Amino acid sequence: MFTGIVAAVGQVARAEPRGGDLALEIDADRLDLADVAVGDSIAVNGCCLTVARLDSRGFLADVSRETLEHTTLGALAVGARVNLEKALRAGDPLGGHYVTGHIDGVGVVVGRRQDARSVRVEFELEPSLAKYVARKGSVAIDGVSLTINEVAGTRFGVNLVPHTLVVTILSDYTNGTRVNVEVDIIARYVERLSSSTVGDWAGLP
Repeated sequence: MFTGIVAAVGQVARAEPRGGDLALEIDADRLDLADVAVGDSIAVNGCCLTVARLDSRGFLADVSRETLEHTTLGALAVGARVNLEKALRAGDPLGGHYVTGHIDGVGVVVGRRQDARSVRVEFELEPSLAKYVARKGSVAIDGVSLTINEVAGTRFGVNLVPHTLVVTILSDYTNGTRVNVEVDIIARYVERLSSSTVGDWAGLP
């Protein structure tokens, strides 16, 4: 579990295809790894990855075919900047919203404009995902917890304040940029509960 508050920006040091999936090495020298061990989780652009190896500069993680099919990680080139967040621990402050690190799909930047000192960015989603976004609800874009300002069909807009632009990769966005999207987990559960019938639960203890 994560909060959507990026702790550091790292870089892809190596992306090596291995038997149909990918070994991804991240230069994370700006992230405090003192309390991280092999087997722990770190979100890379919002994707929960398991640390397979640690060294003084960063970590290595294996990216499964499932993750490659539903995220942008497979398109990352060496040198690409990535948002990093360590897993939430008991007692840590929740500055954003509960983020699982399980990406629902890929969105596309379709608009960007200055809005006072902030930047207004518009994204487009597949219809199957767009139904989960709501005005003033939460969404995680490349692992960053954001508040949705407006929704119109399959598009929604957010404001990126100066701090977010400085400490994340969202300042790099241009029209056409593909991003990892995780919708609010509450929306998923509400849909499941509202669509369920008594028969769905038959036979459960």
